[in-house]
Amino acid sequence: MARYLIEIQHSDDHDGCVKALGALMDYGSHLVTHAEFGCEDGVHCGWLIVDVDNQDDAQQMVPPQYRADARVVRLRNWSLEQIKTMVKELKA
Repeated sequence: MARYLIEIQHSDDHDGCVKALGALMDYGSHLVTHAEFGCEDGVHCGWLIVDVDNQDDAQQMVPPQYRADARVVRLRNWSLEQIKTMVKELKA
């Protein structure tokens, strides 16, 4: 499985926030309970980090009305050794 960050944008007013929360709740209450939102800081997005088989599976977790504008990003981390090797190769 791979890890993906899903970003769901919505309109920047109270109704937009409530509609986005409602859409996530209707689509799957487990989604809304695991989502993080930036609305109180003026960033009208919700973010989820999910472990799924592929990008399409992650995209399908987005409610249909937000899917076209959602951003799905595969996440990756590197070990300290991998980073040291990459930096060393870059300097060579």
